[in-house]
Amino acid sequence: MTDRLRIITWNCNMAFRKKVECILKYEPDILVIPECEHPDKLILSEDVPKPNNFLWFGTNHHKGLGILSYGNFKCKVLRRHKPELRWIIPLAVTNGIHKLTIYAVWAYNPLDPDGCYITQVWKALQFYNRTITKKGTLLVGDFNSNTIWDKPRREGNHSTVVARLEKKGIHSTYHHHFKQTQGKEQHPTLYMYRHKDKPYHIDYCFASDDLIQKLNSVEVGDYEYWTRFSDHVPVIVTFNLD
Repeated sequence: MTDRLRIITWNCNMAFRKKVECILKYEPDILVIPECEHPDKLILSEDVPKPNNFLWFGTNHHKGLGILSYGNFKCKVLRRHKPELRWIIPLAVTNGIHKLTIYAVWAYNPLDPDGCYITQVWKALQFYNRTITKKGTLLVGDFNSNTIWDKPRREGNHSTVVARLEKKGIHSTYHHHFKQTQGKEQHPTLYMYRHKDKPYHIDYCFASDDLIQKLNSVEVGDYEYWTRFSDHVPVIVTFNLD
């Protein structure tokens, strides 16, 4: 049984079926893929490894949130899931030995007058307050947010979300690993419209203290390779669970 957990988030900018092989080269255990097509449209060739689970959430079959598990890991949606929080999905994830709670995130809800992006995460923190704990917990995906866009009078801005998570003992793996400050990241995860001169860091993997202690590596994809497929690059986070 593997003692490794490799979780990758990558906003693929749709048509994941045409790009899946390039991300599977990194041997993920869990994939969180915003802007992924519905499973009925994700037709894979016979030589492409099939996931153990493929969960999908969305209203547009071309563009939703996909969660795929591989290796010994399997995942299922927690009963407490609140569909109105788009799209923050609580998952029970296990490989038979290790049990984790992962919140897959694509913070995007244009129907919410309170806020389309980070407001969704803030609301999820309130609703899932008791289950988001400092043990065995991750929040992973496209948060569509950064401290540089904070609106000071809005309670649920990026900085207050980060502060609330830190109070719970949950920290950004990227910022911990690279000793970075929120809003001053050296590694962008988004190049707006694939322009190198429009870099932003908006994709994250937050992990509870017990997992931070087991953090092995954090990688952020490079511009030259990944912008052939999307204006986002992947964030690849590996833990040694034992």
